[in-house]
Amino acid sequence: MNTQDQTYPTMVSSASPETRASFIRQTYSHLAGAILVFVGITGFILSTPLAAQLTQLMFSGKYSWLIVMGMFMGVSMLANKWAFSGTSLGKQYAGLALYTVAEAIIFVPILMIAQLQYPGIIAQAGLMTGLMLAGLTTIVFLTRKDFNFLTPILTIAGFVALGVIVFSIVIGFDLGLLFSALMILFATGAILRDTSNVMLHYRTDQYVAASLSLFASVALLFWYILNLLMRLRD
Repeated sequence: MNTQDQTYPTMVSSASPETRASFIRQTYSHLAGAILVFVGITGFILSTPLAAQLTQLMFSGKYSWLIVMGMFMGVSMLANKWAFSGTSLGKQYAGLALYTVAEAIIFVPILMIAQLQYPGIIAQAGLMTGLMLAGLTTIVFLTRKDFNFLTPILTIAGFVALGVIVFSIVIGFDLGLLFSALMILFATGAILRDTSNVMLHYRTDQYVAASLSLFASVALLFWYILNLLMRLRD
């Protein structure tokens, strides 16, 4: 391994092959760890009365879900700030841990509904998410294409989607199958972008931040695949 790579973090794209391979392994091992922690936390909550209590709290009023979304966005911003911190590895891990716990909590209502009303659908959504992630990752690693050009498109689309969600909550209309399908497309674009960033646009010491970005996109994909499957069963 290049001595400079060991001492001074460089961009992954210009690092030695050994350092690049190590960064990719660390990123995906941390992603796998975050997914396992997410599964463990949600599984535990769903096995206790806390699941029903959280669901009732999040939907106790017309604007309760808006408040939950706002809190989640605030936590996400803090978690990303910590994860991208270049001063402390511990702070980076704290950011990843905070985001994983926040995702687990916000997923509880949809998982509880799915578990009670649609037997087997969570495993089906998880399998589909895993297969799509594997396929998208393979595309990026084989083509070595830089999908960072999707960032401005995803940013605009994200704000539009957020506006539609807020508007639907305030007005009280159902977003429907089409919105779920479009959000799955959005999440696949985010995974393509995030995966190419792992290969090209991170420093070699930013594997925790890279894994958080990937985890966020994978969680979004899982959410809307599960949502779509539930709607199709209805």
